[in-house]
Amino acid sequence: MVAIDVPASLESFRRFIIASTCSSYIPRSYIEDVEVFPEREESLGSIYVEAADKVTLKKVRDITFVNARDVLGIIYNSKSGNTTLKWRQLRRKGGKVVGEASPNSLVNLAEGGVITPEWVDSYLKKKNLENSTM
Repeated sequence: MVAIDVPASLESFRRFIIASTCSSYIPRSYIEDVEVFPEREESLGSIYVEAADKVTLKKVRDITFVNARDVLGIIYNSKSGNTTLKWRQLRRKGGKVVGEASPNSLVNLAEGGVITPEWVDSYLKKKNLENSTM
């Protein structure tokens, strides 16, 4: 697992969750609406959106889509249990992602724009340096 502690926009974390859970079947209108987020029950690897205003839109397979405004935080746990991430609002739509991610989730974090290729390179160099000094 890889420790994650990076600044991230709400939209980039939303794109990460969609890429990780429902990109093959989310309705196009939901992808384009920045206020629509996927949620999932705890037994399936929970995804929970904490917001000042939240309305349930539609359930598709194991995902419930919600319209959320003034998002304060999002908790994401993968089905496998290998990834646990939390996004917390710092100001408006800017925030921070903290937690642990599996290699699969790293790909989706990069795809969503939460981490950059430069971040991955820096992380790998740091790990190689740690391993070479052991």
